[in-house]
Amino acid sequence: MTGIIHGDGAIRRDSLYGSSIENTYAGVLSFMRRNYTRDLSGVDVAVSGIPLDLATTFRSGARQGPQAVRAASVQLAELKPFPWGFDPFDDLAVIDYGDCWFDAHNPLTIKPAIVEHARTILASGAKMLTFGGDHFVTYPLLIAHAEKYGKPLSLLHFDAHCDTWADDNPDSLNHGTMFYKAVKDGLIDPATSAQVGIRTWNDDFMGLDMLFAPWVHENGVEATIARIKERIGDKPVYLTFDIDCLDPAFAPGTGTPVPGGLTSAQALAIIRGLGELNIVGADVVEVAPSFDQSEITAIAAAHIACDILCLLRNRKLAGKL
Repeated sequence: MTGIIHGDGAIRRDSLYGSSIENTYAGVLSFMRRNYTRDLSGVDVAVSGIPLDLATTFRSGARQGPQAVRAASVQLAELKPFPWGFDPFDDLAVIDYGDCWFDAHNPLTIKPAIVEHARTILASGAKMLTFGGDHFVTYPLLIAHAEKYGKPLSLLHFDAHCDTWADDNPDSLNHGTMFYKAVKDGLIDPATSAQVGIRTWNDDFMGLDMLFAPWVHENGVEATIARIKERIGDKPVYLTFDIDCLDPAFAPGTGTPVPGGLTSAQALAIIRGLGELNIVGADVVEVAPSFDQSEITAIAAAHIACDILCLLRNRKLAGKL
């Protein structure tokens, strides 16, 4: 198919590149109208969802997060993203791979199913941008990414919660213990990892660099970016963004909201300043649309994801993807 496509580019576009003209209120709701496909040939980034919320410790509902983020991305697909001023899909081949399938009625099969989902995508050479689901999904994603890129990875973690509470049961489903397990398993290196926006307490933060929310507020965006870069350098880093890193005023639609968080402006500015990082994978998790107001949480998540794609587009043009 040649020429400009008007409507449903997600299922009508032949090329992996370029954008279509869509009515924002209509059409197939892939993320930013990218091709809905399982064909990974020539793909730079595969977007997918993991609709899991069986690991939550408070409010469930994040299983509907992937679809909410896709729906919230329609405006982003209409214009060139701000402040970038370019269409990332002119240069970056991005698809929407759909959602990871798992049997929710057999919990012990869920982690292996997510690992295999990630292995399939990563084996093609594509990078992953994943939507949760609750934050447990990052643990099996880290297993697959560490296999692909080598142990240990660096971790850049945006959250209200450190998620390093002790848990030595290898089969537990808990969205507050994944990074305890990841450190214990050697998947991530605490000495080259950072957690941003944290405002809950743990007696043992396991050696990760803690950029608590009050520190970010007091020192500002530029100091935060500088500290992240100093900590991680050019090491392969997995970026995970729990939407409850944002203050509930900016992200009410989440399972465990905590006051005192980052603003949307702060979070987006920090993400946009991370172009020098060697991001090998990323996720945005814990959007729970049943608790949202006017989609503001899902819209924030979609913008964060779009900015990550713009970072990867620039890395590709610099020959560093």
